Order: sequence, then C-alpha cells, then structure tokens
Amino acid sequence: MEQPRGPKPADRPGFRDGARKSSPPAPADVDVVVEEYGEEEEEEPPRSATAKQEEANAALGAEGSRPFTVRELLGEIKEDVEAAEADGEGNGTVSADVEGSLTSQESMQQFSSHHDVAMDLINSVTGVDDDGRSRQRILSFAGKRYVNAIERNPDDPDAYYNWALVLQESADNVEPNSGSYKDTLLEEACKKYAEATRLCPTLYDAYYNWAIAIADRAKMRGRTKEAEDLWKQAILNYEKAVQLNWNSPQALNNWGLGLQELSAIVPAREKQTIIKTAISKFRVAIQLQFDFHRAIYNLGTVLYGLAEDTMRSGRPDVSTNDLYSQSAIYVAAAHALKPNYSVYRSALRLVRSMLPLPYLKVGYLTAPPESHAIAPHSDWERSQFVLNHEGLQQVDGSDQPLSQLPGHMDRVRKLTRIAVADIISVAASADLTLPPGAGLCIDTIHGARFLVADSWEALDSWLDALCLVYTIFARGKSDVLAGIITG
Repeated sequence: MEQPRGPKPADRPGFRDGARKSSPPAPADVDVVVEEYGEEEEEEPPRSATAKQEEANAALGAEGSRPFTVRELLGEIKEDVEAAEADGEGNGTVSADVEGSLTSQESMQQFSSHHDVAMDLINSVTGVDDDGRSRQRILSFAGKRYVNAIERNPDDPDAYYNWALVLQESADNVEPNSGSYKDTLLEEACKKYAEATRLCPTLYDAYYNWAIAIADRAKMRGRTKEAEDLWKQAILNYEKAVQLNWNSPQALNNWGLGLQELSAIVPAREKQTIIKTAISKFRVAIQLQFDFHRAIYNLGTVLYGLAEDTMRSGRPDVSTNDLYSQSAIYVAAAHALKPNYSVYRSALRLVRSMLPLPYLKVGYLTAPPESHAIAPHSDWERSQFVLNHEGLQQVDGSDQPLSQLPGHMDRVRKLTRIAVADIISVAASADLTLPPGAGLCIDTIHGARFLVADSWEALDSWLDALCLVYTIFARGKSDVLAGIITG
C-alpha cells in the first residue's frame, strides 16, 4: 500500500475503513496570529504578555521600566517616530535634536560590538511592503531607545527584554528567502532574553518569548540533531515560563507543540513518552481555557499521530479506534468553536467518520438507578452512555439510544439523561461513597448527578468531552456541533 505523506509534526490522520490515508494540517501555533483562515471573530492576544499580568499592571498603575507588549511598544514608539518625522519637515527623517535625545553620537560610539551587531541587523531589515518597512522603521527607532537604556543601566532586565522583543519582531519582517539573516536576528534576541532572565529570574514573559525565538530557529533546521537540541532548549524555557505562571494556557500549548516537534526527531523508543507528555500539556491548557481552540485542535492532531504510531507498532493493549475517536472529538470541537478556520474545516473532513455518529462520544459509565441516586453499590449498573450537542443520556441493554426505542417516553424516568443546558459544572469526584472506579460529578440546576468511569484515563476523556460540549453551547455554537454529528 502506498505510504501517505505525514503531517507535521505528528504522523498521519486517515480513515480506518481502508480508504486512502490523508493527514490533517500542521498544528496551530498560538504564538502566530494566522490570518489566512478567513474572518476572525476575535484577535489572538499578543504573544509577549498574559492578560493576567496586564490586568495586574493596570491595577497597580505600573509605569516606567515594566516590560511592554509588542502592541504597546510599537504604539508608543510610533508616536515618537511621527513626532520626529514632523520635526524633520515631513521628509521621513528623524531630526538631529530627537535623534540626539535618544542616543548621542558619542554614546553610539561607546556601544559594545555585541550591541553594534544587533543594531546593524535591524537597520538592514527593509520589510516586504510599505507596511513592513514602516513597521521596521519603528522597530529600528525602538532599538536605539533600548540600547541607550542598557548603556545607561546595564543591570536593567526590562531594557534587555524589550530590546529582545525588537529583534524578534524584526526577524518576522525579514524576507522569506533570507533564512540565515532571520536566524541571526533570532539568535541575538535569544542572547538578550538570556541576559534579561539572568538579571531577573522571575521574568515570565522573557522565558516565554525566548522559547518562541528558539522554536523559530529550530523550525529552520528540519529534523536534524541541531534542531533536536534547540527544541529541547525551547521546551525547558516553556517549562520555566509555566513554573512562573501556571495559569498560562498559551505557554502550555506551545510547550505541547515543542514536545510534538521533538517527538518527530528523537529515536522511536523515546517517542511515546514525549507524545504522552505533549498530550498532558494540551489537556491542561484546555482545562484552563475550554474555548482555547488552538490547543483543542492540537490535541486532536497529536492523538491522531499516536493512533497511527500505535497501529503500526501493533500493540494489542491499546485500542487505536478509541484514539482515532478521541482525536476526532477535539478536531470537531475546534471546528465548532471556529467554523471559519479553513484548517479546522479541512481536518474535520478527514476525521469526521471516526466519530460514533450521530453522537460525539459513546462509552461506558456506571450509574445509580434514576429514581434512587444514593442507592447501594449493588444497585448501580454499568451501561452505555451517548453524548451529543444536547446532552448525556444512558442507553439500556439493547444498546439503542432512547429516541429509537419503542415506548421510550416511559423509559426516560428510569434512565439517566442530563441536558447540556442544565449543567453548572463538571468535575472529578473522590467521594468515598461511590462505587469503585473514577468518580464523575455533574452539577446541574436540578442537583448533583454522580457517575463512575472505568478508569481515570477514561474519566479524563469524559470530562473533556462534557466540558467542550458545554463550552460550545455557552458560546452559541451548538448548531455547528449538531451539523457535524448529525450531518
């Protein structure tokens, strides 16, 4: 059989029915605002600071030398540039007075060779269009400001951090075919981030953006030993960023992406462990922000890759069907949250048949009698449950959903049914009164409902699916999910 071309970084989604295998597109990086997907309902947050830190700074009235986001940096510097150009009589040049106020010629001559190299680099970036050139002029202007700040105070971590941001953003403006030049800019940015974190070891944003810069350098090197070393460095920096700010789904998502990329380079014996770690990072990112569609989609792609690897290895202890089905759930959820994204739409076409249609998820849970929630353990029954856009419902021994059973209206009172609109929260439960297994508590407007999954791994799958369905409902996208699973 012809071997399909693999996705990046995980290998090949496809169909289990013997059709030709295809692969979903590459995972979605949170640190890159993707513009080719179509209409955007909202803009991704800037990669240089978390909302939590921005809110804290606003609440404290923080000013002065605090780290800027890229958007703030460019906005402030743009005003200075426009004022400077006005003083230069509109000829696009910076007046001598303003230039001198930022950095005197004498001060420039005192720059170390390290600073000279970096300034020469960003001054050589021309951009690919008028907007790019304008943006780069602002970045060049900003670079002089932060170099001058470092000259005045070599122990200012924020100046190094902002200088690194300028270099990193300049690398984004480099012509696509100038790989080595872009890599040099990123390398200089990494040196500045390293110095910023040496001076301030708790600077979360520096570790986060440093990791992004290293990852960008690794991507230029393909699947080489040098790329492997760079991915390992990026992963360590993402880990440090998460240690400093555990409530950062973006850092966790990027950490997972780094692990996913690394898994494609390391020897096969190491791959499974790295992939499972990547899955855990994506899952935690989603649990922090259940509408984080990029992490949701990335989890779907990595699960698909794991299913493909498992199928090729012929491991009898793992169900590839379950892995394929789980992968399809996350891809479907990402598409439901962002139906205009062509990447998600294309991936869904490839994996939709792996869902237990017309449901999103089918599996087994142990439930008490519907009329007696605190019944003895002996009265609890393990049975099949189905989940769709409307809610979770129990299936009787005939393995048919309630709506397809004769006289099903009489059975509704006996079998568990939880409407998604009634859900308040979903969580694991360690209640000691529950039967053996992994406890699940679904709090509803009618009271708490308890169920038990076969294992903690199975419970994670149910928790994610229920929370995703509820999030899609809360975002007003249930009709999109209904269209996916009912066709």
